[in-house]
Amino acid sequence: MNSKSIGDRLGELRRYRDITQEELAERSGVHVDTIRKLEQNVRQSARLGTLRKLARALDTELDRLLGQPTVTTELPDDDGGLIALRDAIQDISALPGVPADDLDEDPPAADDWMRQVRAATTLYWEGGYSELAGSLPLLLRDGRAVAREATGSLADQVWNQLALSYQLAASLATQAGHVDWAFEAVAKQLQAAQRASDPLMEGMGVSTLSWVQQGRWEEAQSVAERKADALEPSMRRGTSAQYAVYGNLLVAAATPAARQDRKADADQYLNFAEAAAVRSGAVRTYGTAFSPVDVKTQIVNVVMAGSEPEPEKALEASEDVRRDLIKRPVHLAAHRLDVAQAQYQMGDSEGALDTLLEVEADQPEWIRYQMLARATVLEMRDEERRRNTRLRGLAARLGVEPAL
Repeated sequence: MNSKSIGDRLGELRRYRDITQEELAERSGVHVDTIRKLEQNVRQSARLGTLRKLARALDTELDRLLGQPTVTTELPDDDGGLIALRDAIQDISALPGVPADDLDEDPPAADDWMRQVRAATTLYWEGGYSELAGSLPLLLRDGRAVAREATGSLADQVWNQLALSYQLAASLATQAGHVDWAFEAVAKQLQAAQRASDPLMEGMGVSTLSWVQQGRWEEAQSVAERKADALEPSMRRGTSAQYAVYGNLLVAAATPAARQDRKADADQYLNFAEAAAVRSGAVRTYGTAFSPVDVKTQIVNVVMAGSEPEPEKALEASEDVRRDLIKRPVHLAAHRLDVAQAQYQMGDSEGALDTLLEVEADQPEWIRYQMLARATVLEMRDEERRRNTRLRGLAARLGVEPAL
């Protein structure tokens, strides 16, 4: 566990940049008293919007201020883990002009390998990050070997599934705080999608890219919007898969728009996404799921984004979400995390804590990587009027309890 507080990390970064608290206040638009109290550990946290401003002013990622863990909870076997995943993403032998290593053994059969990709996708959406980190490096290496030998129509299928494997790698790396690896994995995903001649997989790659570009909100919004425009399906002839990828891109554009306080743009994206979801119905494709309820959860997320969250509106919107229809466990957990933040901002600290503990019970590994969970717990911890054992325990398990 990282025993440093946000204030400790803030002070270190500020001093490293060789600027005063007053200069940081001017650059960030955050009051100098807030900065001073954070660095003195008089305050243990601040609103998420405030922390984003400070991180931006210090030219660093918000995750670094919050001390996001960059390792999995379980030690991997010899052939797996996050370092092995990095090496698999950055495989030198996959570069053009570099001779490939001689294989010690034959690659698996294409059908067997593709079944493993489907199992890995399920594992990701169930929140089994440690287990996935153990198996994904070999899955990528085997996939490249299978792709080298596949011919004809089978080659397109294999390249499509290899693109999905890189999408999983990008998503897992992002969750674990390794955004640079994630960016490289998305690049490999897009290359594989082109080899598969699959524009919809390219669309999912751009959707993943938009999410990976944490903090680069304008660029993330723009690239997702442009790809959505390029893939907009025919009103009469569009397929469920086309509407699902198109809708995912619109959702991918809505989130960064809201982060920039462009709520009107975000609402417009989600309106079109909801229309697409009605046409697609509930569908699982390209490593994701898409349905009207998936869009409704994003409405809650967008309402809570930006510099001025609207918790009352978020809780009202959450009443329209049929949680029993959400098919991906970590997606349900993410939605409930948004609800917990809204509950807390509405003054319902006990309700928010109950929700957070329920999420932890369902997704004990996933929640440790969630920036929103860490920020919300820190803010609750900072504002508690009397010692709350349940809150202190949760803070300790998330690694944000300063006393540890």
